[in-house]
Amino acid sequence: MKPYTIEEHENGLLIFTITRESKRNSINYEVMDGLVEAIELAKLPHVKILIITGEGEKAFCSGGDLSVFHELKTEEQAYTMLSRMSKILYELLMLPKPTVALMNGMALGGGCELATACDFRIARKDIKVGFVQGKLAITTGWGGGTILLEKLPSSTALEILMESSIYTAEELQNLGFIHYIYEGDPLYAMLTFIKNKQMIEGSVLRAYKEIAVRKWNQSNIRERIETEVRKCSILWESEAHHKQVDLFINRK
Repeated sequence: MKPYTIEEHENGLLIFTITRESKRNSINYEVMDGLVEAIELAKLPHVKILIITGEGEKAFCSGGDLSVFHELKTEEQAYTMLSRMSKILYELLMLPKPTVALMNGMALGGGCELATACDFRIARKDIKVGFVQGKLAITTGWGGGTILLEKLPSSTALEILMESSIYTAEELQNLGFIHYIYEGDPLYAMLTFIKNKQMIEGSVLRAYKEIAVRKWNQSNIRERIETEVRKCSILWESEAHHKQVDLFINRK
């Protein structure tokens, strides 16, 4: 069984769900394949909005699956994985359709990078969210740091990244990261959030998204993401990183 589902709903909605609830919806190579598939499907003319979410109520996405990626020890091994996921998030960022991260549970590390690559983020009121990569002695490595600095004031983005802290949804809404907070049913909340956008012609939505895409292209964002990936790959190989991952795994 695939660790994800892709569902088409009425009015041009495409919903991608990570179905690894027992693994806190962490990302492995198969989930990467699913994201590629969803992004390609979202390019079809009849799709207006792509939604990304996680299975259950505990987690939107807890980042990379450490039980898989901890086997990557060298800079080269890390780069292969990080580069692959960074290209996926770049394609998600540049998708000429609105994208929404439906954060139905906690989001950590790479899960925050995935959410950042989406245009909008809606979150359940009681969840916790954190770019905690720094506590594992690495930086963001999928391009999320670069993208965050595009979407928030630089001082705010740097504070979030450098502190590696856990935030509440309300705190991140105040910082401009979360756009909408909900209680109750996530699907209903998502439909409420996108209601007005669904009423707009798809060609208009695409035209507005293309304005943002042009801005990002002019800022050489692809090259800047590549630099982020390279730096994280170097840090990944360090003894400090492997030590922190070992401590994290052994705590579980």
